[in-house]
Amino acid sequence: MGKRVLILGGGFAGVEAAIYLQKENFDVTLVSNRDYLYVYPTSIWIPVKKIKFKDACVPMKSLKKTHGFSWVKDEVTEIRAKEGKVICKEHTLAGYDHLVIALGAGKRKYKGRENFLSICGAPSEAELLRDKLDELVKKGGGTIAMGFGGNPHDKSAVRGGPAFELLFNVNRYLKKHHKRNKFKLIFFTPVSNPGAKMGKKAPDFMDDYYQRLKIDQHVGKPIKEFVEDGIIFNDNTKLHSDYTMYIPALQGHDIFYNASDLPLSTAGFVKINEHFEVQFDDDEKMSKTSVYAIGDSAALEGPNWKAKQGHIAEVMARNLAFNLAQKEKGSDERKGYKEHLNILCVMDSGDGAAFVYRNHEKEVIFPMPYFGHWMKKGWGWYFKNSKLNKIPRFPGM
Repeated sequence: MGKRVLILGGGFAGVEAAIYLQKENFDVTLVSNRDYLYVYPTSIWIPVKKIKFKDACVPMKSLKKTHGFSWVKDEVTEIRAKEGKVICKEHTLAGYDHLVIALGAGKRKYKGRENFLSICGAPSEAELLRDKLDELVKKGGGTIAMGFGGNPHDKSAVRGGPAFELLFNVNRYLKKHHKRNKFKLIFFTPVSNPGAKMGKKAPDFMDDYYQRLKIDQHVGKPIKEFVEDGIIFNDNTKLHSDYTMYIPALQGHDIFYNASDLPLSTAGFVKINEHFEVQFDDDEKMSKTSVYAIGDSAALEGPNWKAKQGHIAEVMARNLAFNLAQKEKGSDERKGYKEHLNILCVMDSGDGAAFVYRNHEKEVIFPMPYFGHWMKKGWGWYFKNSKLNKIPRFPGM
């Protein structure tokens, strides 16, 4: 077995790094406080009962058994990168040759956070969204408001797609239960131009969706606080809501701010170079442990439309594994992430989807009636089964 790698985080980036570093014959240990990999892109169907919670999970024990890496179920509480040491609730981990930060990101803080649920928050919130929707349907009607926020310090830190998807799926769910005419659906965001990141055609494309589905919009007003029955904006106007789902923009993980010596961007993400190496700001003597950051934890550089997405996290993980293998071989060959930056989304609506793609050269957006929904469902099945080597994995996916 080769040199020892410690990976912090069991999300898309961490698990992919563990799989590919193990393939390169490193001795890999992954630390995660969850006993499953949560498939956030498919969790949009939990609140509308198209899947159960367990259907959006890949057991960590199964991943460990399939790929041969070690897994420590624990919660990271402090990162002493310069010492090559990580403190967890139950363990202190040290003596590793390489440390990979893949803890994901934190969320921007809002007053009244307890008054909304998020489809991109703790996994348990998806079931709470389901139960609260059930209550409202049984009540007979109401106002449902869903939205997402931005981070002025880092435009890549927006996660808006799931808000659109869940809103469209709830629209479909209410129609199925013959209750749509009893509900008012509202999309809201403090962002002034939601959807623009997806390309020039996207805002008009989304407006057409809202009009066709009779969804109101409340756009461009900064949020002051969330209250039990709605959202209050900075101008003290209020948007009434009986059911609020909101996805705060990403920012650095709380551990990065409060309990680490990692160099951080203005938005709190870990500073890296093109090859994922953490860029410390000083020349202090470091431990022999080399430090890397990937996925949502890392500060990305690139075009204004860049976005933190799961498939980008996995590209970073695979290329990091390649780089470490080349380093051990004494080769200078390296792979980065910037050329791979793109936006890729099959935006599900419950009865169809929209395909969105943007890279350095082109912008594509078009509807996929009906079959688009099953295409995304198929991706969910493929993701879980290919991760467990039950079916072949397509190159780059």
